[in-house]
Amino acid sequence: MRITKIPAVFCLAAATFSVFAEDTFKVCADPLNPPYSTKNRDGFENKIAELFAKELKQTVEYTWFPQRIGFVRNTLNAPINDKEVDSKNFKCDVIMGVPAGYDLTLTTIPYYQSTYVLLIAKGRGWDDITEPLQLANLPLQRQEALKIAMFDQGPGTAWLQKTGLLDQGIPYQSMSGDDENNVAMQIEKDLKAKKIDMVILWGPMAGYVTTQSPKNSYTMIPMQSSPGMKFDFAMAMGVRNGDKARKETLDKLIKANADKIEQIIKSYNIPLLPISKDTGRGDDD
Repeated sequence: MRITKIPAVFCLAAATFSVFAEDTFKVCADPLNPPYSTKNRDGFENKIAELFAKELKQTVEYTWFPQRIGFVRNTLNAPINDKEVDSKNFKCDVIMGVPAGYDLTLTTIPYYQSTYVLLIAKGRGWDDITEPLQLANLPLQRQEALKIAMFDQGPGTAWLQKTGLLDQGIPYQSMSGDDENNVAMQIEKDLKAKKIDMVILWGPMAGYVTTQSPKNSYTMIPMQSSPGMKFDFAMAMGVRNGDKARKETLDKLIKANADKIEQIIKSYNIPLLPISKDTGRGDDD
């Protein structure tokens, strides 16, 4: 009996058809989470979802839910019919941005890597700061004048504690539950109102803040990772655990559209780093 080898391109086409046979690219997203996603679909994750849907000849369909505790349970893992616990029909299929190796989902290969930055409002007496460690070496009188935002979770607070600047921190919650502002929006407003002068902020959020003011309103200084203090992270897309066929298709879309994805993200003034190889779960998962 003769066995004919099927070309790889047809294998990919078959896999794509079986996984994305529907007419819609079903995305789980926060309706008020700039610069990632908004109900107006003007976040960078919205743009990448549109790009992928176009590649698959589909339209994007959203399940909106605030991105806080319970997000995955109420979106990606939630059946359309709550009474059908074992249903295979879920509200949505893809979360456009999760940390590579995220425990609650199966993750794709990373599609960007960014870093926390020290974001400083210009013209407030801190224009001489060119690297974060300068803050730790300032005269006591200048240190006491610092108004730097810190979060209940995140490496920025750990860094402030390590450098002896924790008392100069102004606390913020990572998940405020505010229906009108996400973290980046609140930081942007408080910087403008001079409640704070600087913040150690995740790159995409810092990018959002800078785009809401005239150019050169802020100094953006990347934080450098060190042993025991990591500031840069790779980001991937999340699908349901076990949904390997969908992951594989998304992996191929990420690779095929890498340049377009980078252009989209850079247009939001987000600092990008080369994607590191050691990013948790990847191609082999």
